[in-house]
Amino acid sequence: MSHTIPGRKAFKGRGALSNPPGRFEHKSLEAVDDGWYLEDQPDTLPTTVEPDRARGVITTNDSPDIPFEQSINPYRGCSHGCVFCYARPSHAYMGLSPGLDFETRLFYKADAGKVLEAQLARPGYVCKPITLGANTDPYQPLERRMLVTRSIVEVLARTRHPLSVITRSPLILRDLDLLTDLARDGLVGVGVSITTLDANLKRTLEPRAASPQARLRAVRELAAAGVPTGVMVAPVIPALTDHEMESILEAAAGAGARWAGYVLLRLPYEVKDLFRDWLAEHYPDRAAHVMSLIREMRGGRDNDPRFGTRMRGTGPIAELLRNRFKLACRRLNLESSARHTPDTALFRPPGEGGAQLQLGF
Repeated sequence: MSHTIPGRKAFKGRGALSNPPGRFEHKSLEAVDDGWYLEDQPDTLPTTVEPDRARGVITTNDSPDIPFEQSINPYRGCSHGCVFCYARPSHAYMGLSPGLDFETRLFYKADAGKVLEAQLARPGYVCKPITLGANTDPYQPLERRMLVTRSIVEVLARTRHPLSVITRSPLILRDLDLLTDLARDGLVGVGVSITTLDANLKRTLEPRAASPQARLRAVRELAAAGVPTGVMVAPVIPALTDHEMESILEAAAGAGARWAGYVLLRLPYEVKDLFRDWLAEHYPDRAAHVMSLIREMRGGRDNDPRFGTRMRGTGPIAELLRNRFKLACRRLNLESSARHTPDTALFRPPGEGGAQLQLGF
């Protein structure tokens, strides 16, 4: 059961300002200052980590807006604390809050490598590219010690299984040995998400994510190592980050990115209220204007979940963003079409043809 925390505006290193109950909760607790003794609230909140055991780790997708059919999410929740994260509502399915719980109550896929290997070995398995990072970041800080993502990429490399990775973290460079091996056969692509180049804005918008400069360094090193890499300008927030679109694309191209994409801010379910609170706290002078522009691009609502429009929005302002993006990409030789679908012909199921052998580095 989630509860609100009174008398607080922002916790150090956290994006959400509250811990509202998820949409499936029938009861909630709200602390009230009744004038009696009230303990001081801490400046920070601890993070808890628990195993998430499942018989399978591969998730299938049939959304026409997303260019992949299979994905793996090594973690539930994400300590990056991006207040806009569209994955926050998934915590409600676990009886937890999409607010602070999402950032502080983390779950990792226990034995993910072994479970994945068993899935790939099934007789009926059909090899299709797998995406890491479709929900929460596979290289969030917890990965540094848990190595769940590393174990997954090791299995995919041994079996020559194509994959793509989406991340905001330079921690991906730790796995450059595996990624370069896959890249030699055209089996991997990486997308690095950059929301803003403004370090001050990043500190409140994405409090525990890497700096923009660190992400650009990751793009540069991945590209230099021969790993096909692009940049996602995501999310684009009107009247807050949209003016940076061309600057981000220029920096990405200068770092060696091959392709680029963008996603308009999405505010599904509980995220819309969390984002409104964040705006009121950090940008009270423009909060109403930001939300007005969002609604204008979302058919008069805070969020438009329809396939075909949810990633880009509608209306004249959304069309202007599309045109700006296309023109900048054309000028910088950045094309989304560079994200080709890797060949699946090299896939070797575990136990077949030496697929269990370790890579020879």
